[in-house]
Amino acid sequence: MSANVLKVENVTMQFGGVVAVDNMNLEVNEGEIVALIGPNGAGKTTAFNVITGVYQPTNGAVWFQGEKIVENHPQGKMKKLYKGQNDGTYTHVLAPTPDKITQMGMARTFQNIRLWKSQTVFDNVLIAKHCRTHTNFLSAALRLNRKEEAAQRAHVEELLKTVGLYDVKDELATSLPYGKQRRLEIARALATEPKLLLLDEPAAGMNPQETDELTAFIGEIRDKFKLTVFLIEHHMDLVMDISDRIYVLDFGKLIADGTPEEIQNNQRVIDAYLGVAEDA
Repeated sequence: MSANVLKVENVTMQFGGVVAVDNMNLEVNEGEIVALIGPNGAGKTTAFNVITGVYQPTNGAVWFQGEKIVENHPQGKMKKLYKGQNDGTYTHVLAPTPDKITQMGMARTFQNIRLWKSQTVFDNVLIAKHCRTHTNFLSAALRLNRKEEAAQRAHVEELLKTVGLYDVKDELATSLPYGKQRRLEIARALATEPKLLLLDEPAAGMNPQETDELTAFIGEIRDKFKLTVFLIEHHMDLVMDISDRIYVLDFGKLIADGTPEEIQNNQRVIDAYLGVAEDA
């Protein structure tokens, strides 16, 4: 687990006078489950939005599998550099958009469930396979892509069996219990065939039993799909049970990182969550 999958380098994200993320540096290595925790409003989801290309950072850069995918640019445009093959010069091209970053192997879920409400469980996952489609619009319109479509549908069926949703594949997504809706959202992310899976508060709104099931589920899919997982979460039992390492964010600044045991005994982390006396 030494190969670096994600590297966030000196990232700052500022909205007017508000600094949501302040000079963040972190790394996630291959095969790890790493958690980003902190009080509400600490900047955790903003950090995810920078990593996935939704926001261009005010400063800093994001590296994915050794390639710079997001960086600050003084003209306000997300750009990266490609070196010329012969003359040694560099040319600017636009950095990947969120959909391109997904194609590169990074997938995410959201704090608020974002399922296609009028679609079945099966179709919700099948739609996510679009980013792995090799045919173009014309071949699809003429139904020349039947072989690829059949392969995708078969893959979705196998995926739903793996995540325990095959028996409800023909039901509307919104008819599922809350815990299974969360699982479906993760299954949809898995359908994009990611190397890195970002989970934004996957246990939000779950009861204790659902949270326990999710904890086991995340570990299972990490091993089954050979994933690296980076998650935001407030359920400390889940975080401490499943994380290899933890980063702690408070008011946009990283204040600690380490193993679950180290974080549990870090006084600065305890103060950030519980507060300190006025005269401290």
